[in-house]
Parts: sequence; structure tokens; C-alpha cells
Amino acid sequence: MTASIQIQRTLEVQYLLRIGDTCLILGQRLAEWCGHGPVLEEDIALTNMALDLVGQARAVLTHAGQLSAAKHDEDQLAFLRDERDFFNVTMVELPGGPKDSDHSDFAFTVLRNAMVATLLKLLWTRLIDSKDSELAGIAGKAVKEARYHQQHAADWVVRLGDGTPESRRRMVAALEKLWRYSEEWFVVDAVDEHAFASGLGPRWADVRADWKAEMADILEDATLTAPPASPFRSTGKNGQHSEHMGFILATMQSLPRSYPGGVW
Repeated sequence: MTASIQIQRTLEVQYLLRIGDTCLILGQRLAEWCGHGPVLEEDIALTNMALDLVGQARAVLTHAGQLSAAKHDEDQLAFLRDERDFFNVTMVELPGGPKDSDHSDFAFTVLRNAMVATLLKLLWTRLIDSKDSELAGIAGKAVKEARYHQQHAADWVVRLGDGTPESRRRMVAALEKLWRYSEEWFVVDAVDEHAFASGLGPRWADVRADWKAEMADILEDATLTAPPASPFRSTGKNGQHSEHMGFILATMQSLPRSYPGGVW
């Protein structure tokens, strides 16, 4: 088995990894739906969105590697880091795919997509003005994909929330499970403050009001109401993950760790 790499935890690198890792792990979760979508069109849509997210992750991880002293490439950063060196938000690692018999739920998946896509769209929009020209270029392409992801997921949230009694029950249950995990996103720390001060990118808290407003519009159309604020704070952005993260990495990293340098 290939040994794990050691990353340089500069504030700039951590800021980039929070975005890149969030895209990567959500892409991995969406890829689990390949061949299992409720209808053929949706099967293709979820798979394409997974590919979009992996593409965004590749671009951001490549740039993060270039900024670090070790110059790791995107494959090393994706497949050879330990769990504590990933900085994705906790929400994207939660199970909800077709193989999770105790958790599988399409309503959960599309609501999470809507919530995360709204966040990423707002971040990418502001990152277009980053003083880092490479990151600004990545954002210019990614924001178009995030807009589609948001619209697609929002349409399903409305369809299910304002649909049959069973679809509404599932959407309400998904909302209760997921909403509290969004509080983590907007906690300000040294990583965010440095990015803001240096012109690298916004503090995530700076998009909180817009995120809440856009999600409120989606939920209103779905005849749903957001749960009240919770004191719960997950900590994935700081490298402290849920019990699900290790299983994701075991699946995602098994092949490249077993066959280092392997190519098709």
C-alpha cells in the first residue's frame, strides 16, 4: 500500500482544499447513483453533475498543489491524503446513496445538491474577482455549472416538497437531517480571514445572507419551512469528520494505493 503524503497546511492551501475537497467528496457521493437513478434521465443528470464536481475538484486541487512546497498533483491530493488532511464540509460525506440501505433516499440527495450548489454558486461568483488569476479562471467556468446544479436540484425539491404525501414526508425528513449541517459553513476562522484580507476569496460567512435568501425562495416554492437554527456545529472544514468519511476514502483510494502509479 502506498504511504500517505504530508501536506503543507498554509492558510491559502487550506482555503483551496475546503472548496476542492467539498466538490470531490460530493462528486463521489453522486457517482454512487450511477445506474441507480429513479429514471434514466435523472441517472444521467446525477452522473454528469458528479463529473462536473470532480472536474472542479481537479482544477482546485491542482492549484493547491502548485501553491504548496511539495508540489503535489491532484491525484496525490485526492488519493494519498489521510482523513484528517481533508477539509470538505461534513454534509457532503453523509450517506444517502442507493447502496446505503438504511439511508438511501433520493429526496435527501436532491436537497443536499440544492443546498451545496447554492453555496458553491455564491462562492464561485465572488471568486471570479479573486486576486489569484488561476482561481478566478477556475471560478469563471465553475459558476456556470453550479448554476445548473442549483436549478436542477431546486426543481426536484419543489416537485417532491409540493408533491404527494409520501414525497413531501421524505423531503421534510431530509430537511430535518441536513439543515443543521449548514451552520458549519459560515463559522469564520483564520483561514477565512486570511483569504479575505489577501484578496484570495471571500469569507464563507460573507455569502450566508444570500444563501439563506436563495434557499428560502426554493423552500417557499416547495411549501417547506427551514428548521430553526441549531447549536450543533460539525467540523469537517477543520479536518474533523463524521464516521462516514473513512468509508468513502477506503472506497475512493483503494485502487491507487494498491497499485501506485498505475495507468489505464
